[in-house]
Amino acid sequence: MIIRSLRFKMVAIGKCSSIYRTSTEFDFPETSSGKLGLVKLPACNHGEKSFGFSVSGSEVKTSFVRPLRAIEASRMSHVDGKAEKFQRAGSDSNEDLPTNDCNGFAGKGIPQMSTIGNSTNIVWHKCSVEKCDREELLQQRGCVIWVTGLSGSGKSTLACALGRGLHARGKLTYILDGDNVRHGLNHDLSFRAEDRAENIRRTGEVAKLFADAGVICIASLISPYRKERDACRALLAEGDFIEVFMDVPLHVCEARDPKGLYKLARAGKIKGFTGVDDPYEPPLTSEIVLRQNQGLCDSPNDLADIVISYLDKNGYLEA
Repeated sequence: MIIRSLRFKMVAIGKCSSIYRTSTEFDFPETSSGKLGLVKLPACNHGEKSFGFSVSGSEVKTSFVRPLRAIEASRMSHVDGKAEKFQRAGSDSNEDLPTNDCNGFAGKGIPQMSTIGNSTNIVWHKCSVEKCDREELLQQRGCVIWVTGLSGSGKSTLACALGRGLHARGKLTYILDGDNVRHGLNHDLSFRAEDRAENIRRTGEVAKLFADAGVICIASLISPYRKERDACRALLAEGDFIEVFMDVPLHVCEARDPKGLYKLARAGKIKGFTGVDDPYEPPLTSEIVLRQNQGLCDSPNDLADIVISYLDKNGYLEA
């Protein structure tokens, strides 16, 4: 497998400066038109059944709906240890569906309000399709692979190689690259300590949503402080956060300097740069530590294979 070299372009967005757009090699060409059209299906004889459909005169019937309703009817909502059901209007009398999807329309019960941070009077709405259902659909376990290390340690390169390797195995992934998220979601944040902490917090919350969707989320950020990394770990269930430490010495990262940031930091043109005038706190209990092999650099594919082997061994690549 060939990994194309990454090209970087320095830009400034909002309060963020010296950030780069990293290509993950997964961009797909846009369609030439955003319009939706109709597909003309082959004509079928009246009364002839095909693919679960039957046509009689101008009426089209399908046998798909009843099995799907039957599957949904098997899901139960439990409140105070008791299973509750409701009958949806228009459904067959023997088809019951869980109440927690629609009790807001039924007007039954008073929801429990919560206050989270500055958000008041909010209610967590629980749906009948849960994480385990999405994992079953994707045949994988939703999790967060958090890649941390100094600038120039190879985090983004590893993330792209890992995404490509898992994609080749039919697994759904998404990469949250530190610079990429600062192009949009976090463009209002600077590189001051408090803003860097907020940058990690937001990214951790987004990564949590991807994991809940059943996706293998690869977060690639310097994330220099243990406190913020541990806070992101605490967002997820036990085993759903996999920390990968790119243990590459500072002098090696500075010699690489793929974005020219160390040179700018040494010249005093960038303040608060990790490894120069801002500390990096290495992880103490990472699930995976990737080091240089006696001074030699392993290929991105080799490093990605180490992570994939860990995922395979621990059951993340199956539901």
